[in-house]
Amino acid sequence: MPAAAPLKNPVPVGQLVRRRLRELKRTSRELAEAVKVTEAYIAELVAGRRRPPAPGSDLYAPMGKFLQLHRNDLPTCARVERSAVGTRRRRPAPEVRRMLLELCEPGKARLLGRRLGKPDSTELECLIVERLVEVAQGFVRRQLDDEVGLRVAATREGRSYLDIRMRLLEFLDATADSVTAHDCEEFVRPRIANWDLDMGTRAMRIVLRS
Repeated sequence: MPAAAPLKNPVPVGQLVRRRLRELKRTSRELAEAVKVTEAYIAELVAGRRRPPAPGSDLYAPMGKFLQLHRNDLPTCARVERSAVGTRRRRPAPEVRRMLLELCEPGKARLLGRRLGKPDSTELECLIVERLVEVAQGFVRRQLDDEVGLRVAATREGRSYLDIRMRLLEFLDATADSVTAHDCEEFVRPRIANWDLDMGTRAMRIVLRS
């Protein structure tokens, strides 16, 4: 079969997926099985109720193959769709800020807490949370690559492989303003020992747990 030609004009990811499923006479369930996600995940994506994964997501390769799309179609559409949402960001949840400040160097925690309590500190707070979440997401991506390890963990915890995989994928979708206290407890705090911020340059030093 010849390689698919790339799309000329990006469209919403859900719209593209829905169109290709209809053209190929395939179902959301079949796509979900091919990508190893739940059917509900695909349904939400197709309906536009779920923001598409980041362009670097490893979901796009098997999804594009199943839908017989050019390898860049889905990532390109995702990039355009995600950028169209806008740049205004909401503050992270107060509980998230508290939990992450507890990991800050003791000498800086109180100073940063006062700074982040000011009305004009949304950008700085989002920057800090975003970087800490990104570090934890790096660990999660490596976990997703280890299917055998995930299946062993699922058996140990009495859960299904798909349940554990979906929980990791959900965390990869987290952003600074959507990450929850549960996310921090499950993924961020076990990975990060402490962190510090240079208020002048905004460079962060993040120390990982051994």
